[in-house]
Amino acid sequence: MLIGVTHDDTPAVASRLAEKVGNLRVFDDADGIMNRNLLDIGGSALVVSQFTLYGDATRGRRPSWTAAAPPEVADAFATGLHDVGVRVETGRFRADMQVALVNDGPVTLMLELAASQ
Repeated sequence: MLIGVTHDDTPAVASRLAEKVGNLRVFDDADGIMNRNLLDIGGSALVVSQFTLYGDATRGRRPSWTAAAPPEVADAFATGLHDVGVRVETGRFRADMQVALVNDGPVTLMLELAASQ
């Protein structure tokens, strides 16, 4: 999973989002209905803080990263996911990583929570 955190996200928002992700029913049950969550299937997560998701290239020729939050907020997401019982591996912030992604299934979601939720 890729997580992009922005400047107005907080560790509390990241923790609530982690709880939602761990319990989101997006995996098929025996009848082929999305009734199971990551915990139900014994799944795990690779959490990579992807600050470039908030890169802004609307002006000039060099992207701005000012909308990205510090890595501690993404760390709070990974910790929150672990706290709800999901096995979590993490990438390294600003590292040059070779990450392969296979999107297995019909679901790709963008999840956002407001600070007041």
